[in-house]
Amino acid sequence: MSRVMLITGASRGIGAATARLAAQQGYALCLNYHQRADAANAVLEQVRGLGVTAIAVQADVADETQVLHMFEAIDRELGRLDVLVNNAGMLEQQMRLEQMDAARWGRVLGANVIGSFLCAREAIKRMSTRHGGQGGAIVNLSSVAARLGAPGEYIDYAAAKGAIDSMTLGLAKEVASEGIRVNAVRPGVIHTDIHAAGGEPDRVERVKASVPMGRGGQAEEIAEAILWLASEQASYTSGALLDVAGGR
Repeated sequence: MSRVMLITGASRGIGAATARLAAQQGYALCLNYHQRADAANAVLEQVRGLGVTAIAVQADVADETQVLHMFEAIDRELGRLDVLVNNAGMLEQQMRLEQMDAARWGRVLGANVIGSFLCAREAIKRMSTRHGGQGGAIVNLSSVAARLGAPGEYIDYAAAKGAIDSMTLGLAKEVASEGIRVNAVRPGVIHTDIHAAGGEPDRVERVKASVPMGRGGQAEEIAEAILWLASEQASYTSGALLDVAGGR
């Protein structure tokens, strides 16, 4: 029976690249998306074309009711869960802290932090041997912004990813004896459209000189790290924060 992977934010960027690579490796997939049904369905067609079972489920991961409905769909249509990739996240317009308002912080922390907690909670209920599960893996998407701080751009996003680092470390210890490994990938500057949301679509080109390897990364390079952490090749790896950032 195929292992089942849930990827949040799977309609584009790192999530879509992870879905394609997971399908190549034979995973059955639940592709979560928030708003872009057209993009999610395009990815769904791609992965089904590789011969795997896959569903797409719309849910705002920051909304508890919608997350519960998504996991009910996984139970009903896929029957099990082996891997959660907490990829969904967002950032907002670049600005200094004193220009930000509380509504923005609610959106940024909701999507990046609360969503990851909600999905991890429901995944643990299904994977933990304590709850009758067979074990599994959780891979969180953090960012090197967690240790660089993103000054003058989006320190709220950086702080949210710092929370993901702490969650990864604590949860890895909490569920280690229950057959669940928890790790995080911390991408550097990657060629995805998340930068457009910050108001600077060409940000990678501007900052690539600060990357020791001299270039931005590709979504597929992050996907490779995610799939390794999800695999049995990483069977003794838990609580790791893996930087995939060109040496930055």
